[in-house]
Amino acid sequence: MTQSNSFVVEAMTPFSESLIWQLNQDYYKKAGISAWTSEVVPHHMTSNSMVGKTYAELILGFLKDLAAKGTTQDTVYILELGAGHGRLAFHILKHLERLVNFQSSKLPPYCYVVSDIVEENLAFFRNHSQFQIYFEQGTLDVAYFDGIESGEIKLQIANRTIGLQDLSQPIIAIANYFFDTLPNDLFLIKDKIISACSISLDTKEDPKTMNEASLLKNLLLTYEKTPLTETFYEDPLLNKLLEEYKGLVANTHLFFPEKGLQCLDNLRKLSNKGLMLLTMDKGFFETHDLDKKGEPEIITHGSFSLWVNYHALGAFCEEHDGKVFYPSFSNFYLQMGCLLFLPETATYTATNAAYQLFVNDFGPDDFNGIKRLTYQHIARLTLKELISLLRLSHYDSTFFEKILPRLKQVIRQVSFDERKRVEQTIQQTWNMYFSISEPFDLAYELGGMLYDLGFYKEALPYFQHSVDLFGLKPDIYYNRALCYFQLRQDDLFLTSIQEGKAAFPDYPGFAHLDKLDTGS
Repeated sequence: MTQSNSFVVEAMTPFSESLIWQLNQDYYKKAGISAWTSEVVPHHMTSNSMVGKTYAELILGFLKDLAAKGTTQDTVYILELGAGHGRLAFHILKHLERLVNFQSSKLPPYCYVVSDIVEENLAFFRNHSQFQIYFEQGTLDVAYFDGIESGEIKLQIANRTIGLQDLSQPIIAIANYFFDTLPNDLFLIKDKIISACSISLDTKEDPKTMNEASLLKNLLLTYEKTPLTETFYEDPLLNKLLEEYKGLVANTHLFFPEKGLQCLDNLRKLSNKGLMLLTMDKGFFETHDLDKKGEPEIITHGSFSLWVNYHALGAFCEEHDGKVFYPSFSNFYLQMGCLLFLPETATYTATNAAYQLFVNDFGPDDFNGIKRLTYQHIARLTLKELISLLRLSHYDSTFFEKILPRLKQVIRQVSFDERKRVEQTIQQTWNMYFSISEPFDLAYELGGMLYDLGFYKEALPYFQHSVDLFGLKPDIYYNRALCYFQLRQDDLFLTSIQEGKAAFPDYPGFAHLDKLDTGS
């Protein structure tokens, strides 16, 4: 039934065919990289340095297993689906390069492919200064890839097309915050009866006056359930997996990822050696967590996302004689899975060990809990504790930004050893920073901290990094001049003041610099 006093956006439609999925895709296409630079769409929880290190460790384990099988000649392609802002790719590449360099035995070469369906994002990847070195090394490429529709990968940097069964190494796919945006079928399973769910969309305001983000936020949802009288899918395997839920859950609304399973099939067809899927998202893989789910609500953040039925993805993998790694311990925020669509999965011992160590023993979900604890008690944390937490984050720049106000407080009084440790921490944090044109000027803040600690020479490059990313501002000239003054580089001190006055004649800080005695 239609909501009273409302505008009809879409009449009753099967859930997976609803307009909401197209609205979601259109939002990302129109917003482009600004979806993340404006901080409308959250991304830090799944794209931080710690997550990148975890993925890198799993990839390294897989490369070791391939090397143990003697397959070290051909390139292993790592395809990130829906790479979006590219920050996760950067973190993985930084960590993976370092880990590979530690290895004494030969590993197969690899090429990481950042893919998306938004052309603006692909151009952002191609032109990003921090990606150029990887392009030159041949360890990074860019491709348009639609997980549902694409049957090949067209590498834009190497100018090569990877078609069906082209790869002689298994392909690695990274689906990070990806499956939650693919269309899902929705069913009500109650008393061993499966009903297909349809949905209608209405708004209280004229939808013609709203963009995609506003429309998604203001949608009124109405559900309709129709008991199945015959098999739902053409594929017998999908019907088998769906039917099994009658014995697994008692009363619930169930997302069934038919498009997600189709995506896995598409990926498997690219290599004649198999597929390794690495995935992280909010979702459930234990059946007791799938039960007693009500009608889904659309949670929006510019776009929208839903939870992932990881149980179905795992069951699909096992039906293909694969191996599934899901957390052995309950997670609170995110699930991280590793699915091997490969022959002889028991022989991938290094992959297994990496999963146990870097996901089960302590993984990204655990670190999310540590972050929350940190923010709750930030005012009581000491310098040593803050640096330990930054090390635990693998020097994640966004985490650094969050704890920066407290860091500024505690570095006012530091010992010589602590001073040096803070300088090292700053350098490592910058090393893991990837710019997506966010408004926060990390380089300027780091330069200021180094100056306060007496690292005048070390501070200067950070002020230049700030200029490169955000352009000139009077504070840059002011702080550069102070660094040159402390370093007794009088000519550069005077030149910086003169250039600053010429560019920003009304800036009052230069009058203070004029009073400093250079002794000349």
